[in-house]
Amino acid sequence: MEYSASVNKLTQPLVQYLIDNAGALRIGVEQLKNGCTIIDAGIKVPGGLEAGRIVAEICMGGLGKVSISQRAYTANWPLSVNVYSSNPVLSCLGSQYAGWSLSHEKYYALGSGPARAMATKLKEGKKEPVEELYKELAYQDANDTAALVIENDAIPPLEIIEKVAAACNIKPAKLTIIVTPTSSLAGCVQVVSRVLEVAMHKAHALHFPLENIIDGSGSAPICPPHPKFVKAMGRTNDAILFAGQVHIFVKGTDEAAQKLANDLPSSTSKDYGKPFAEIFKQYEYDFFKIDAMLFSPAMVIVTAVESGNSFRAGKLDDALLDLSFGA
Repeated sequence: MEYSASVNKLTQPLVQYLIDNAGALRIGVEQLKNGCTIIDAGIKVPGGLEAGRIVAEICMGGLGKVSISQRAYTANWPLSVNVYSSNPVLSCLGSQYAGWSLSHEKYYALGSGPARAMATKLKEGKKEPVEELYKELAYQDANDTAALVIENDAIPPLEIIEKVAAACNIKPAKLTIIVTPTSSLAGCVQVVSRVLEVAMHKAHALHFPLENIIDGSGSAPICPPHPKFVKAMGRTNDAILFAGQVHIFVKGTDEAAQKLANDLPSSTSKDYGKPFAEIFKQYEYDFFKIDAMLFSPAMVIVTAVESGNSFRAGKLDDALLDLSFGA
């Protein structure tokens, strides 16, 4: 695979739009002493659905479109997010995926968004990507600015900010960090907007050739926020696990497309069948004990473009969705 688009360059107009329209979007903008710009999308400010939609497009590296609409495909939750990318592998795995682990003392967060693609580290005297995934993608971004999205209810400490800037080889003044708490409306939207990304990630985990994925779209209901972190996180996951729908267009044989369709849905996981918050508690709040195959959309369509045939698998589960969302 060869990628030439700069995800950080493409997202810069979206980042600037957030800054220029902070008042209208009910978000906070602060410049720290080191010059880094912090955008608060729900900690000390209300934020909202539109802020979350724009943050989701930033997460997708400017290579995806996110919209919000009323749809009737679930019984009780019509407010939905719709996601599309004509470059889903780079957009979702190369930018949107929350794959950068950041920690300092008691602060821990996963970084997502375009800055990931610029981040490097020294290993045995050689520079290499912070995340192994970029070696497989054979992609590294270069730009004079970078943006990172963090799902947390607190602004990261200066030590993490300095670490991110250094890894991206830019000064902190050229870095923007956007923080969206899981319990906020913006947080709900930006997480549920990962419905296509989780399909890309699971396809990668299933060893489907990423170069054969040429287009994709997805949708999922926007969950009501919850003030408790575990409940809030559970609902954002369940929106995708129980009612996420994805349509992927692939090259290759019908057999490979059908196998991908059959293996993708969340219901193929041994842990499927109860709200995510309950599963998380069952495994003593250890993410790594949860079956990785759970994180995927409820229903998928995979179209083999060379034959024109499409394969469907999975189903929506209104009962489990209602149980999670508190209907």
